[in-house]
Amino acid sequence: MPVRRTLRVVRRHWRAAVRRAKRFTAPARRAWRRSLHLRVVTLTMVMSSLLVGGFGWFIADQSTKILLNRAEDEVRSQMAGKVDYAYRQLTVHRQARDPQLPATINDTVTRLADTDPAESGGAIVSLRADNIADLKPVTSTRADTDVLISREMRQAVATDSLVAQQIRTIRMNGEPIKYLVYGSPVPTSFGHVELYYLVPLTTEDRAANQIRATVLVTGLALVILLGVVAGLVTRMVVTPVRVAARTAQRLSAGLLDQRMKVDGEDDLALLAASFNQMAANLQRQIVRLEEMSRLQRRFTSDVSHELRTPLTTVRMAADLIFAERDEFDPAVARSAELLQAELDRFESLLTDLLEISRFDAGFAALDAEHSDLVPIVERVAERLEGLAERVGVTIELRLPDTPVIAEVDPRRVERVLRNLVGNAVEHGERKPVEVTMATDDAAVAITVRDHGVGLKPGEERLVFNRFWRADPSRARQTGGTGLGLSIAVEDARLHGGWLEAWGEPGGGAQFRLTIPVRAGDRLVAAPLPLIPRDRAIDAAPAIAATPAATPAAATRAITATPAAATPAAATPAAATPAADDRPAVAGAAREDNGDNPDSGANSGSGGTPGSGGNPDAGDAPKTGGNGVGEARGEEPAEVRR
Repeated sequence: MPVRRTLRVVRRHWRAAVRRAKRFTAPARRAWRRSLHLRVVTLTMVMSSLLVGGFGWFIADQSTKILLNRAEDEVRSQMAGKVDYAYRQLTVHRQARDPQLPATINDTVTRLADTDPAESGGAIVSLRADNIADLKPVTSTRADTDVLISREMRQAVATDSLVAQQIRTIRMNGEPIKYLVYGSPVPTSFGHVELYYLVPLTTEDRAANQIRATVLVTGLALVILLGVVAGLVTRMVVTPVRVAARTAQRLSAGLLDQRMKVDGEDDLALLAASFNQMAANLQRQIVRLEEMSRLQRRFTSDVSHELRTPLTTVRMAADLIFAERDEFDPAVARSAELLQAELDRFESLLTDLLEISRFDAGFAALDAEHSDLVPIVERVAERLEGLAERVGVTIELRLPDTPVIAEVDPRRVERVLRNLVGNAVEHGERKPVEVTMATDDAAVAITVRDHGVGLKPGEERLVFNRFWRADPSRARQTGGTGLGLSIAVEDARLHGGWLEAWGEPGGGAQFRLTIPVRAGDRLVAAPLPLIPRDRAIDAAPAIAATPAATPAAATRAITATPAAATPAAATPAAATPAADDRPAVAGAAREDNGDNPDSGANSGSGGTPGSGGNPDAGDAPKTGGNGVGEARGEEPAEVRR
């Protein structure tokens, strides 16, 4: 236990130290990641430092060896002469007990010390006879040679009769001094004595230090010079890239007249010229698309308005014929009924086109007020009850007992719910449709769940496109216009909310509307999960079903006016088909359709991109709001039928 506790304490302190180190080095790491200039200069200086350091060390080491070898050669030649002189002087004595021998030894040492060259000043000559006890060591100076001559060296010279050398360092007057020590046996008539020659390496050591200092200063200067050169060269390359990046940012912000300065004829100038040409081409295309978008919106608006007058006339005539159909033949009466139904659908389509044109022009406004959403959901279910009974579907409401107050536009919220519930009823395959509501302090979420055919993979992005249909051959039950879900997306976006879809083959689909409690607040999570609880275990993470802008919608997204700006407002970047940030979920084939004539609402369905342009998708949530681990929100108080 103590060992384990100690390990835990050490691990805790280690993690704390790592966190502090990361926090302390965060600015440097951020600068390293963001600056190519800094990385190139740093790497250049590090590599050049290693190279110059290795080369300088090699030069200093070789210089030191050359100086030492020269000193050794000089000392070796002098040592040979000193040994010969000592041999001649000491050979005259036949016995070690000769009373004149100590005087001869002193004279020999003095003579050998006096014959040293001036450049070897400070040299020490010592004559010893370790094998003869009666003879004491004689040294040319008062220096303690026992420190300079090691025991191993004395043994090698005195006992083994070898010539030995070594380098020793002592401190004299507080300063370290290196000595080159040579020892050689001197044969005599009474045995052999040992001659030691100690030469200071002060001159050589000073020369080696000067060489090292010169190499160090030169290396530092070279490294700094290389760093400056690398910085200048990198700056020449990086500056045009930074200018291109800033120009691209300005272009993406809508400043289409921004261009790079072309200077010279090198590769960077070619890059700037190519960039300017690309920007000019993009500007021409965007201007062309803006003009086409403006003409398209104007055409749609004008046609919709112009059709109002003849439609009113045709409606009056059709109502008169429909009222008198009992007096006609059965075939004519049936034609009157079909004419009335198609006129209803045409009028709904015209209303939706006018609404879409207002969104496209940026004239749609939010009439927000504090409203209770529970009665709105109940009213939608009540109006669709007739359609549900005809197709054999029951609508189950799971709503809180307490009022759910939010700052919304009741008309738009009710229109979104009519589309969602109407689609679920038509595709419910005679199975219950569940409408669930939950709220928290920041958002209100309403989910509409059916158990029908579901959505195929990728259709959760397409289901909100204008006039899109998963199965064009499938007959409509409610006579929808194909624009309902597109309008619902715009209504959700106008509230600053999300409209998302999930589905899987044979498992049905679920749509989730999330709107903020207070108008203008930014959503970060939804109180209800996008993936149903009965599918949350097996389902993959869901994708926001609000689609990105398609090429057909690019022109509208580019010219969106500030009046339509919401947290999900289109930007020029939305002009390209953008995939949702989240992974796709499985889906089954289904179409979104319109509501029945009783409800008076229109729904979205499928079509081709050429049918008037696809709207931008509602924004997907930034965080949370679509996963299994998402906040579940409060449980509904009861199930209502």
